[in-house]
Amino acid sequence: MIAGRVASSVAQRQVRYVTPVQPTAATGLVSEIYKQVEDELLLVVPPALLHSPAPDLLAAYWAIVREPLLVEGAVGRDVKEAVAATVALANTCPYCVEMHSVTLYELSTEVSAEAVATDHLSDVDDTPVRAATTWARGAHLDTHPGLAGHRPGTAGWAELAGVVVGLHYLSRMVNVYLSNHLLPPGLGPRARVRFKRGVSRLMRATLRAPRTQGRTLSLLPPAPPPPDAGWSAGSAVMAETAARTYAAFDAAGARSVPAAVRQIVSDRLEDWDGADPGLGTDWCEPLIGHLPPPDRAAARLALLTAFASYRVDAGMIAEFRRHHPGDLALLDTTAWASFAAARTIGARLDPAAGQHRTAGDAPGPRVGSR
Repeated sequence: MIAGRVASSVAQRQVRYVTPVQPTAATGLVSEIYKQVEDELLLVVPPALLHSPAPDLLAAYWAIVREPLLVEGAVGRDVKEAVAATVALANTCPYCVEMHSVTLYELSTEVSAEAVATDHLSDVDDTPVRAATTWARGAHLDTHPGLAGHRPGTAGWAELAGVVVGLHYLSRMVNVYLSNHLLPPGLGPRARVRFKRGVSRLMRATLRAPRTQGRTLSLLPPAPPPPDAGWSAGSAVMAETAARTYAAFDAAGARSVPAAVRQIVSDRLEDWDGADPGLGTDWCEPLIGHLPPPDRAAARLALLTAFASYRVDAGMIAEFRRHHPGDLALLDTTAWASFAAARTIGARLDPAAGQHRTAGDAPGPRVGSR
């Protein structure tokens, strides 16, 4: 009990820029989601806390991560966690890399866990994990590789594509709102391995526990299937999860993100090949220079969150808040931008996407008035 309270306190201190709802003060939808998270992960984890000022976004985060990743379905949890860690590598998110690679100490092998954590995927000694991580490392690219043994339209593909979409969203949000590292940064190599072994043992019960699909669906209202979520077609639960979460992120964008900003991000995603734009921001500034200062601050934050979330810093957040005070606007902007990138990647995992996607359909419908 005491250890749990200490862990919860540490988790709350990891969140920056927003004020989380304390688990002891949570009510309504936030309380219901916190109970699910604590039931399945033993504590209310920092990614849940950072979303808590926006209950609908908290529900959407939990659904798009929990349903494809945490439930043992057509694909084992070991492969899913490895894919999650690999997506985090692609987004330069050390926190998520550490969180998901640590689970492989318990679910796979220590060699595979360390190979994934250090981005040496050819050294993974677990064959299914090696195949899945090699695929996931490039799944965000315009010309992504295929994955042997999993065809689009099957439950296995829907689950793995869901992990890719969910972690491309979450790792961007984590880069913005959480510290760079989950594990103590001062540990030496041997101490680090011992620490990971200990954490994985503590997580054993949560990693091995059976879970029921669809537990999160009641947290969000029904919504029509989005045209760019064909990756989910092989699983009724994944398809329903996509419909409800996509609608929630669209609503967040309409609520707080200026139409001109959404247009700029959408246009940039139309031509994006999946590559990291690099350390500079020369690519960003010409896109937003014509905007008034409030929209310019929002556009800069949205673009960096979508394309290089590890570059978002305190100064950028402060400039945004100068024009857009309050936690809700900040969460809406970063969540919408993060998911705009994630759903664009998801559309690439649907081989039929080009048949039903017209210019400007991703991410989400073209914007009109604010």
